[in-house]
Amino acid sequence: MPHIAQAAESVITKHGRDATRLLQILIDLQQALGYLPPAGISAVAAGLDLPRARVEGVAGFYSFLHLEPVGEYRILFSDNITDRMLGSLELRDALCRKLWVEQGKLSEDGLISIDVTSCTGMCDQGPAMLVNGLPITRVDHQRINEIAELVRTRVPLSAWPRAFFHVDDNIRRRDALLGQSFVSGSAIEAAIRLGRDQWIDEMRASRLRGRGGAGFTTCVKWEACRDAPGSDKVVVCNADEGEPGTFKDRVLLTRCADRVFEGMVLAAWATGANRGFMYLRGEYAYLRPALEAELARMRAAGLLGRTILGEAGFDFDIEIHLGAGAYVCGEESALIESLEGKRGTPRIRPPFPVTHGYLGRPTVVNNVETLTKTTLIALGGGAAFAATGTAQSTGTKLLSVSGDCAFPGIYEYPFGVRIDRVLEDCGAGDAHMVQVGGASGVTIAGYEFSRSIAFEDVPSAGAFMVFDSSRDPFDVAHNFVDFFTHESCGFCTPCRIGTSLLKGYMDKLARGYGAKKDLADIEWINRLLRNTSHCGLGSTAPNPVVDTLAKFRPAYERRLRTLDFEPAFDLDAALAAARRITGRDDPAAHLDSGDKQHTEGER
Repeated sequence: MPHIAQAAESVITKHGRDATRLLQILIDLQQALGYLPPAGISAVAAGLDLPRARVEGVAGFYSFLHLEPVGEYRILFSDNITDRMLGSLELRDALCRKLWVEQGKLSEDGLISIDVTSCTGMCDQGPAMLVNGLPITRVDHQRINEIAELVRTRVPLSAWPRAFFHVDDNIRRRDALLGQSFVSGSAIEAAIRLGRDQWIDEMRASRLRGRGGAGFTTCVKWEACRDAPGSDKVVVCNADEGEPGTFKDRVLLTRCADRVFEGMVLAAWATGANRGFMYLRGEYAYLRPALEAELARMRAAGLLGRTILGEAGFDFDIEIHLGAGAYVCGEESALIESLEGKRGTPRIRPPFPVTHGYLGRPTVVNNVETLTKTTLIALGGGAAFAATGTAQSTGTKLLSVSGDCAFPGIYEYPFGVRIDRVLEDCGAGDAHMVQVGGASGVTIAGYEFSRSIAFEDVPSAGAFMVFDSSRDPFDVAHNFVDFFTHESCGFCTPCRIGTSLLKGYMDKLARGYGAKKDLADIEWINRLLRNTSHCGLGSTAPNPVVDTLAKFRPAYERRLRTLDFEPAFDLDAALAAARRITGRDDPAAHLDSGDKQHTEGER
């Protein structure tokens, strides 16, 4: 145990004994020890002068942190619906058989553990998995055989074939953002020339709305933060891209990191912020070295740090914080809680982050795509940006297209593009259903394909999942319900219980034991979750079920065993043990309907 205490002390010292960095400390300590043993939790609590219960509570909240030993090789299969459609379940089972390990369990020799994670952000090149945090794409049975042999012979990951870890960007259509070359620093120079007030005016003229899904006007958020009392203001880039089916931010972080960070500097110029954070989802931790290198390059070029580009008083720098596998941290107040080293529980609002955010300071939280779009406005002006798209949805939108199509990948369109145009471009000739906006988004049936991607029609955070006529809409909704049940933070009762109840009904229907009343109960749970949940996770969790129930009701009705109520619990089967004990197996010892009618007639 001395080595555990030494490792904890080293990590705590590295982070300046700052309790707000608790999550980063736990991530680094797990990297050193393999998992977070009780002695490690105690050492962190003592070193930060925190209650042990708080440290263990944070460690237990994030799915990528482990309080029990995990394998030397930790393999997580992506369990998103598009990965399942490509055979991920069969591949996972095949690897478990080859390595003689049960899913969710540690092998007897401690060598390997195999499990699933919700979505790796590789939907355009699945099936995908993470091996000790590194993504492997396009997994097939040949790769499963090779991986099994590499694990058996304990080959270090650094010696695995490099082709395994290749991730494609798959940019299929370019427009204003992806089709334009960019000179690093040019957007910051342009904004400084304009001055802070005129830069805000250009943002207002652009009518840019947040690309993370909510669609809040970016300039209004920035102005509220600028005008809030206090001088220590913060800009946060939300790179916690956890919505199933979304991977556009991954591509932007890979191809356009300079524009993402430059967008953060532009937000700081507008708001007067002096501190910035990028909250990077744990599944994208492999991108961190390249992102840190870009930050170092920008500091060397005078684009970050003190007196940016010689502008007196313009001091701003950025640090990267890692998430650890919690979908709810995509919600901005939960993200801020996580930045502060806490469990990612959404806050009660008001107050809003723009006045009381990170450590109580005025804080702007913007999505990766939103920040990149601000560089277009700095270089071309707000009016030019607003000339593209629609009146309520200006500019272009990046769509992460996956599923049953010939050309999955990233497509950039002006807002207002019709769904059938996207389907034509991606080669989805047999599209039967499209899920826009991810699990929490909108299910679009074939008769709606003339609708448009725009905040005033079909809004989207970026996911665009295609399902052809061979797919069962019920199976799609069932997968999404499992996702929400797993990702509920458990803070509020309606979401914690409601998602579990919804999963129970969907499981019952999947087994073929459904009754008509179950469908009515599902609709009641929907109303409960929408009206009483603490945050957007709970209120949107029923969306895929409600939409598919309304638009593809036969997919549910064919799973009904009866139109009348039948209890899921089989009381007669439960009495089998009693019959054996008493030696009774005559008709009167059974509870079928005929016997009950006979008994009632005798009374």
